[in-house]
Amino acid sequence: MRYLLSCFFILACATIGAAAQSTEPVCIQCHDTDMMKAGLRKVPAEWRKSWHYQNGVACNDCHGGDPIDAAMAMSPQRGFAGKPSYEGVPEFCGKCHIGILKNYRESGHGKALKASGSGPNCVTCHGSHAIQKANIDIINEERCTQCHSYDRAEIMKQALFATEKNIRDIDNSLKRLSSQGMYTEEEGKELFRIEAEFRTLFHTADVSLVKQKTDGFQQKLDTLNKKIDVLFTELHTRRNFSGFLLLLFGGMSIVLFLLAKDFFKRGEEK
Repeated sequence: MRYLLSCFFILACATIGAAAQSTEPVCIQCHDTDMMKAGLRKVPAEWRKSWHYQNGVACNDCHGGDPIDAAMAMSPQRGFAGKPSYEGVPEFCGKCHIGILKNYRESGHGKALKASGSGPNCVTCHGSHAIQKANIDIINEERCTQCHSYDRAEIMKQALFATEKNIRDIDNSLKRLSSQGMYTEEEGKELFRIEAEFRTLFHTADVSLVKQKTDGFQQKLDTLNKKIDVLFTELHTRRNFSGFLLLLFGGMSIVLFLLAKDFFKRGEEK
């Protein structure tokens, strides 16, 4: 009965939003209405600001269900999983973040959750729906002192800082090159791979391991930086050549103008 009522409720919400012909999942159409409880009504706005939204990860990608058919949106037959238990959050997120899940399980955080059921999980640090792109700013005193002192976390952040800064600088360089019409897809993919591996390292919560692997990441980023320097050199060469051509055609235009003027002047004299 409860399931049937849920389906009916979702169908009613979807009908209300049908006129808008939204391309978003029916889940959003429902959660956006005043019929939804206030706490659940804020979910769509949070999701639309998230890194998941920017990368096309929708409700059904995490929670299952049918994103098109309102009557089947919460159907177990369509894989609907709903909200996971507190202890089940890591496995829930780990469906996509496989490498991170492995490191988390082996970390002090993961072991604490398994042992007591009250250790930090993914949501503790990242939130649930307004998830942003991972960076070391997540490691801060306000967040970390919810569970323990900040001392060890601060050491971790310091160990990660240089690599994080290098990643940000390279990302900004690629954006500059791309805005100038340079093809940077290959370098962008390489940065994504390095960054993904680096983010996975966060979740070990192991300061010694972070320090041990830092040099390896810096070497990979230095190699990528050299490729980017080549692209900047190529861009500079293109600009100089374009400037030369512009100057050449400008000079030729002036010469042609003077020749034409002289030609017509002689014609008038005759």
